[in-house]
Amino acid sequence: MLQFYRTYMPESHGGIEEAIRQICIGSGKFGVRHRVLTLANIKCVEEIERPEARVIRAPLQLAPASCSMGYELFRLYREQAEWADVIHIHYPWPFADLVHLLSGVRKPVVLTYHSDIIRQRMLERLYRPLRSRFFSRVDSIVATSPDYYASSPVLSGLGDKCSIIPLGLSPESYTPPGQQALAQVLQRYGNGFFLFVGVLRYYKGLSTLLDAAAQCKLPVVIAGHGPEESRLKAQAAALGLTNVHFTGFVSDDEKQALFDQCLGVVFPSCVRSEAFGVTLLEGQLHAKPLISCDIGTGTTFVNQAGITGLVIPPNNAAALARAMESLAENPAQATQMGRAGRERLEQVFSGEKVGRAYSDIYQRLGASVQP
Repeated sequence: MLQFYRTYMPESHGGIEEAIRQICIGSGKFGVRHRVLTLANIKCVEEIERPEARVIRAPLQLAPASCSMGYELFRLYREQAEWADVIHIHYPWPFADLVHLLSGVRKPVVLTYHSDIIRQRMLERLYRPLRSRFFSRVDSIVATSPDYYASSPVLSGLGDKCSIIPLGLSPESYTPPGQQALAQVLQRYGNGFFLFVGVLRYYKGLSTLLDAAAQCKLPVVIAGHGPEESRLKAQAAALGLTNVHFTGFVSDDEKQALFDQCLGVVFPSCVRSEAFGVTLLEGQLHAKPLISCDIGTGTTFVNQAGITGLVIPPNNAAALARAMESLAENPAQATQMGRAGRERLEQVFSGEKVGRAYSDIYQRLGASVQP
């Protein structure tokens, strides 16, 4: 399998990158071998061996409207497609459409549809003819939740070509935190805080989280960095928030320690760009209650209201503050929601189930081209 996406570890550590890693791990249990073709801020092509896959990285040259581009991908895509039985492309990334269409590659293609194009609406209109032609060449399209499939104008028109496989996690792919990381987290932040983990982007709803923290006064840890970091820190300073801590980028060990010590996971994403929320799965892995917003995407598929956590309206600081207070004031309920979340992870989002589902697609498509 050749996985194809604009960025990957160790260059970046976002939700789609983790989703790709978990697909590689999960389907690898069924004998599937993977390579990942991607872009990075490097000067020449390089290969990295990771536990889940060999990663082939081409130099990133342009990124207009967040659409990463690199001319070396045209050559590398053809070369790696020769090795692969099936190609797995992750959407949205319009440059991938162009690379595939111009490469002349005729291998079967499965596409995971992670999100609609939300912010660049004018450019999206110009892009539609290219996408339509590209999708006509794709053999199988996977939506990550029934919620997103039902609410996406693009997915709902794809008919039988589209199926649903959620994102998932293999618990054994996460190493428990070390004692040093746990001690550092306790020293810096204590325990019983609300945790956000992710890239600090416009659609994450973090401005609302800061307003909610000002209202409820409960401790909040925001782990990650991103384009909104300076603005959010300025807002926190203007609000005089001493109960909010920005960690910046954290190692995997520290991230696991933060999950271990938090009271609950808060995930206030407010725009459909947030299609699923791998952080919610990581919260369930650690048996933590979740707080998320109802935005018509997979976040509400992961977090079942009143069962695995609380679901609130987006961009509503008062509702978010009340939800945080509710979990803080009802520890028995919070514990029960965390347990229910861990059970849901094992029943619906286990890496083995997701890996088997993708392995079945890979085998079906690969068999269709065997002589």
